[in-house]
Amino acid sequence: MKASLLITLILITQILFAQKIAKISVEFPEDLINTPVSVSLDGVNYNTDKNPFTLYEIKSNEEIAIPCQLETGHSARLWFLLNGETQKGTVREFIVKTEDNPAAVNAQVTLKMNHKDLSLERNENLILKYRHAVTFPPEGIDPLYKRSGYIHPLTSPGGKVLTRIQAPDHYHHYGIWGPWTKTHIDDRAVDFWNLKGGQGTVKFAGFLSEAEGTVYSGFKVLQQHIDFGARGEDQIAMNEVLDVRAWNLEDNVWMVDYTTSLNSPLENGIMLDAYRYGGGIGFRATETWNKDNCTVLTSDGKTRVDADGSYARWCLVEGESDVESGRSGILFMSHPSNRMHPEPMRVWPLDANGGRGDMYFEFVPIRHDDWKLNPKQTYTLKYRMIIFDGELNAETAEKYWNSFANIPKTILK
Repeated sequence: MKASLLITLILITQILFAQKIAKISVEFPEDLINTPVSVSLDGVNYNTDKNPFTLYEIKSNEEIAIPCQLETGHSARLWFLLNGETQKGTVREFIVKTEDNPAAVNAQVTLKMNHKDLSLERNENLILKYRHAVTFPPEGIDPLYKRSGYIHPLTSPGGKVLTRIQAPDHYHHYGIWGPWTKTHIDDRAVDFWNLKGGQGTVKFAGFLSEAEGTVYSGFKVLQQHIDFGARGEDQIAMNEVLDVRAWNLEDNVWMVDYTTSLNSPLENGIMLDAYRYGGGIGFRATETWNKDNCTVLTSDGKTRVDADGSYARWCLVEGESDVESGRSGILFMSHPSNRMHPEPMRVWPLDANGGRGDMYFEFVPIRHDDWKLNPKQTYTLKYRMIIFDGELNAETAEKYWNSFANIPKTILK
């Protein structure tokens, strides 16, 4: 009798302190892996003093709590992660509730700021640093090579540093960054990448927002592409909003989104000239990778021998590493909404840099065609990186790309 009364009291308490908001069905169009999912909550009053939402997956008539995160702005979305693999055709059911005493879940990906960098860490292991301070070149090197606004280091889960800055062969290389090279403002050429030319640069201009949660953590920054050749004072040729977020995966891999949005305040906009360099996301690899220990595989099956100038949905860059598995890498993915998708690439050939075969990779949306950015219009490029130790095969890479490109269909009931 006492046990029955206790169960009844628990059920009444749950009804009093938990309110069902909505039911969500998620349908999977392809085989997916480690998939961020979101659903619009624009029809729900989320701007209240009530407790945050909680999310439960329904499995065998049981409700299993999973982390979720509310993102607001022009619209409101509830984000959650489906860790592991899910097969094509699967339908998974969820319930959104508000609860007076939701279970506390600590953020696993955290942000740490100092006077030079903003760091993203998972369980106190470094994922990446974004440099907001100005980095000057080594003593004796032209100070025009200084800049801010780039990612370095980017590390593997095992702690291998995968990026490099200010390589003596290219002092203007800065880890992971957006290197727009040949451009025209009216009839005047401006290079924002080859800094020694003194035509332009890119600089960090301020943090716009920071987010730390149980599903993802990240930041948005304003970066300004500065034209040094304007009449009078230097002018801003492009305002860039860079959105970086790291997802809280259960697997021992990092998943980082790199989204860049460009907007030109110039009266006539700016022309991004067709060239083998220039674009969305560039990567100068660690100095330990070369032609003998670093490989490339694209979604079309191309390698370092023939990948340069070709098009791809994804590109897998791997190399020798001092981690336990002996190998680390990055899977770079281009989103279908990007200009020129599948996207052209710049991949340094095996004889790059005097035959050393150092590694440089870039998705280059202007590789084969000019791109005119009209004034006061916003243009967005979206990329995702999977950073790992060990090896990652083409089948798994395809599942990751499907998870980026073929977002599961969500139905809010």
